[in-house]
This record gives sequence, structure tokens and C-alpha cells, in this order.
Amino acid sequence: MIDVTLPIAASLIGMLFAVYFILSVAKKGRGTPKMQEISDAIHEGAMAYLKREYRTIAIFAVLITIALAFFINIPTAVTFLFGAAFSALAGWIGMNMSIRANVRTAEAAKKGLSSALDVAFKGGAVTGMFVASLALLGVTLFYWLYQDPILIVGFGFGGSLVSLFARIGGGIYTKAADVGADLVGKVEAGIPEDDPRNPAVIADNVGDNVGDCAGMAADLFETYAVTLIGAMLLGHLIMGETGVLYPLLISAGAIFASVLGAFFVRLRGESIMGALYQGLIASVVFGGIIFYLLLDSIMIFYASLVGLAITLALFAITEYYTSTGYSPVRSLAEASKTGAGTNIIAGLALGMRSTWMPTLVIVAGILVSYWLLGVYGIAIAVMAMLSMTGMIIALDSYGPITDNAGGIAEMAGLDSKVRKITDKLDAVGNTTKAVTKAFAIGSAAMAALTLFAVYVREVEIVRAGMGMSSALVFDIGNPLVLAGLMIGGLIPFVFSSMLMKSVGRGAFAVVEEARRQFAKGIMKGKAKPDYARCVDIVTKAALKEMTLPALIAVLAPLLVGFLLGPLALGGLLMGSIITGLLLALNMATGGASWDNAKKYIEDGNLGGKGSDAHKAAVVGDTVGDPYKDTAGPAINPLIKVMNTIAIIFVYLIVAFALV
Repeated sequence: MIDVTLPIAASLIGMLFAVYFILSVAKKGRGTPKMQEISDAIHEGAMAYLKREYRTIAIFAVLITIALAFFINIPTAVTFLFGAAFSALAGWIGMNMSIRANVRTAEAAKKGLSSALDVAFKGGAVTGMFVASLALLGVTLFYWLYQDPILIVGFGFGGSLVSLFARIGGGIYTKAADVGADLVGKVEAGIPEDDPRNPAVIADNVGDNVGDCAGMAADLFETYAVTLIGAMLLGHLIMGETGVLYPLLISAGAIFASVLGAFFVRLRGESIMGALYQGLIASVVFGGIIFYLLLDSIMIFYASLVGLAITLALFAITEYYTSTGYSPVRSLAEASKTGAGTNIIAGLALGMRSTWMPTLVIVAGILVSYWLLGVYGIAIAVMAMLSMTGMIIALDSYGPITDNAGGIAEMAGLDSKVRKITDKLDAVGNTTKAVTKAFAIGSAAMAALTLFAVYVREVEIVRAGMGMSSALVFDIGNPLVLAGLMIGGLIPFVFSSMLMKSVGRGAFAVVEEARRQFAKGIMKGKAKPDYARCVDIVTKAALKEMTLPALIAVLAPLLVGFLLGPLALGGLLMGSIITGLLLALNMATGGASWDNAKKYIEDGNLGGKGSDAHKAAVVGDTVGDPYKDTAGPAINPLIKVMNTIAIIFVYLIVAFALV
């Protein structure tokens, strides 16, 4: 039995530091009564949505728990339920902290850029530390209890299910509100983004939290847990208990590295991104040092360095494609000068082009780590990538905190100097959200490869136990494999189209309601905006639309597995990983580029706000919004849910194929 003291201790220390950051943020002032009123409205809307979403998820969770207990085994059912609960808790903590830090960031901006950055980052760091610590604690405790990694796959499945709903529902909510608010406010009424006269403005601010905080927290929680379990499974099958230990040591060491790295986020001059990158780079350096001290195999250490290198490379590449400081976004802004059509064409082209560098980085990482240690080396590399989850989520959650802070400053009528500071923070937040999404997508693809390797090994073990040839060959000339590849490649496209359509329907309802309210004379002061009505509309739209896409993720692998067999299911998994990676990168990066092209113009370039180029860029941004914040990120849990289900039901699928 391996010693799990260090992973458990690291988890508890990570949570203690998260509590320290909570207390640090809580001591900050909440500003004027008007600021507090706006913040409370955002808090009320966000928590109301989350409660209704979790009630829906709970129904599915109970039904799946019963099914797992009946068809698989009790331990898998128990771990599934706890995985879902831990993932939901991570999402709740993330969103709750974000909506408490937003008003404090706006108030801190009165003292200067450094004070505001400190509050915003610490607010995000709370989420990051809790996500990594909860995931490691849950996996470690259940392994200690059951002593078999295969029995804790349910924990990852539970996290994946909540993540899927959180990404789908939160993504639909945030982008239906955002697109609707932009179309009616910026385009039709010609008012600023966070103008309090816009009836959809509170729904828009709520959406930032349910999409980017709760959604990303649940997403990376399940990616972290699923990858850790997958690496432990492969290690168990290949190396025995020693192979189980290394992923746990990497996870534990990285929590210490993230805690240390958080204290390196310090503003030097005016470079906010530089301050945030100081923390990331420090975490990576400390992580490498700690891995060297903990891992007694030099090849495993080298594989872990590959994962850290992939993390830094993905960050650098995505910043190049999405930051206003580089040519891709500026050329997209230039395309807006001739109208919305050329803006959209240029944005689509940029999104497609942006996939090649991240893909080649991931391919290189796969080849090098495989050369070092075979398929277990890939698992170690992706585990090292995800070991930085604490810092990555801190950077991601920083984004919606600063976005909300800017909205509160605008709606509360604070001094223009304050809004200038929050605008600087928000502009960087757009880039941090983009680079963390690219990280989440890349790590999800590599995690899915690890799970696929586990699936293949488990099928071979089951076949050998039944007296069959254990070798599993995925020959593209086999019609079953080819059929699986085609179906798997198709699923991310159908899934994404459903989410894009859902955002469009939700945005349509918001636009109609906002127009109705504007007609009553809001602009002339004859009526006050009814924020609650728009919040209710997008809440209902998100909850209504999120069920069918989630069912696709759950049912597709089961139907293909039981109807066409394990070879076809393997093909489905491979096809979904390949197209899912490319489509998600295209959407996430392209959408962020559209957003920042609009921001670039709003900063006074190419005619500034109100110009024809700005109006065209706003239209492009409305297309990019569901790309980057709904469909693209939701592909992450989609491919992992399908792989996890395949592993859980592998025995039944192989047995059914023999009937």
C-alpha cells in the first residue's frame, strides 16, 4: 500500500491558503451603497441560476448513481456521486468568490492599479486552490479506501457530468445575455457596454460568473481528476503501485508550487500581463524543482518537464493570436473598416489558422513523452500540465472579476480614473480567459488520449479474461473502426451546432425583451429597466437548452458500444478527440480574437467607439461570443465524458459483443 500522506497534506495546505486569500479579500471595502446594490443584484442572479442548475443536475446524478450501482458496482456509484458533489462544490466556491471580489476590485481601483490587481488575482486564486485541492483530496481518499484505480473512475465521471452541464448551461446563459445586451445596447441604442439603462446589463454581468467562473472551475476540476485517475490506472497496469504513486506526487508537488507562485504576482510598472505571467512562470519553475526532488526516476522527471513546456507554449501561442498587441487581432480590426462581412470572414480565417501551432506543440509533446516512457509518459506529461491548475484557474477567474468590476464602476458612476483602471484590468482579462481556455482544450485532448489508452488496455484485459485474443487492433480498413471514426468525428460538430443555436434563441428572447422595455421610454427617463426579467429569461433558456446536448455525450458511446462493439467504440473515441481538439481550438481562439478586435477599436483605434469599424466589430464579437464561451469550451467535457463512460462500461460492452 502506497503512502498517501503527502497528497492529502498538500490538499489541505492548498485549501488553507485559499482560506487565507478569502480573508484577505474579505477585509477590503465594498464601496458606495450604489456599488453594493449592483453587486448584490449580480450575486442574487448568479446564485439563483446556480441553484436551479444544480437541482437539474441532481436529478441526473441520482438516476446515474442508481444505474451504476445496478449495472456496474457500488464503489463506482459511490465515487460517481462524490465526484459530482465535489465538482459542484468547486463551481459554487468559484462563482461565490468571484461575485464577492468584483465590487472590492472596483473599490480597490480607487487606490490604484496595483491594489485592484491584488484583489482580483487573490479572488481568482481562491477558486484555483480549491479546485486543485478538492480534486487531489477526493481521488487520494478514494484510492486509499478502495486500493484499486479502476474503482474510482466513477469519481472522474461524476466530475465530468457536472462539468458538462456547467459548461453547456453556463455558456448558453452568459452568451445569450452578452449577445442580447450588445445588440440592443451598443448597436441599436448606441450606449456603452455596461450602461445601467440597458435592461440586460445585470444578466450580462451574471453570465460572466456562471460561464467563466463556475464553468471553468468545474471543467478543470474534472479534467484534473480524470487525468489523475487515468495516469494512476495506466501506472497500475504498467508499473504496479509505483506507477500509481508518481501522478499523486506530481499533483501534490504542484500545489506547493502554485502557492509559492501566487506570491510572485506583483505589478512592476504598468504591465498587468507581465505580473500575472510572473506568477505562472514562478509556479512552473518551482514545479520543476519540486518534481525533481520527489520523482526518483529521471525519465519520469523528463516527461513531467514536457508537460510544463507544453503549458508555457500554449500560453504564448494563444496570447499571440488573441492579444491586441500583436498582428492577428489588429488585422482583424482592420478588416472591420469595410463592414461586418469582412470582419466575420477574417475572424473565421484567423480561428482556423490558429489551430496549427497548438496542434503541433501537442503532437511534439505526445511524441517526446512517448519516446521517454511509452503511453505512461504521455500520462505523466499531461498530469504535469494539469498540475498547474491552481494557477491557471486563478488567471481565468481574474477575468470575470475584473469584467464585473468595470461594469460596477460604470453603473455606479465612479470617477473616470477608476473606470480607466478597471478597463486596463478587463482588457488583460480577455487575454487570460483566452489562454486558459486554450490550456483547458489542449489538456483535455491529451487527457482523453490517456483515457483512450486505458480503454484499450481494459478491453484487452477483459478479452483475455474471457479466453479471447487480447490484442486490439484498430485497422482503418475494418468497417467497424471506420464507422466509429466517422461517428466520433461528427459528434463535436453536431454538439457545437446545438449550443450555437441555443445561444441564438436565448439572445433573441433577450433582444425582444430589451426592445420592449426601451419602448417604454428608458432612454428618456420615463421608465426604469427591469433587470430581473432579463435574468429570468436567460436562466430559463439555459436550463431548457442544456439537457439534450448532455444526453448526446452520455448516450453516444453506449449506443455505439452496444450496437457496433468495442472496436467501433474505440474508433468513436479517436474521432471525437481529433475533431474535438481542432474545432475547440478554432472556436476558442477565433472567438477571443473577435472580442479583442472590438476592444482594440474601443481603445481609440480605427475611429474608436461609434465608428463604422466599431459597429462591424461588435457584430463579429456577437458571432465570436458563443464560439469562445459556449461551444468551444463545452467540447472539453464532451470528449472526456465519452471516454470515461467507455471505461466504466467496458466489461458489459465486450460481453454484449459476444452474444
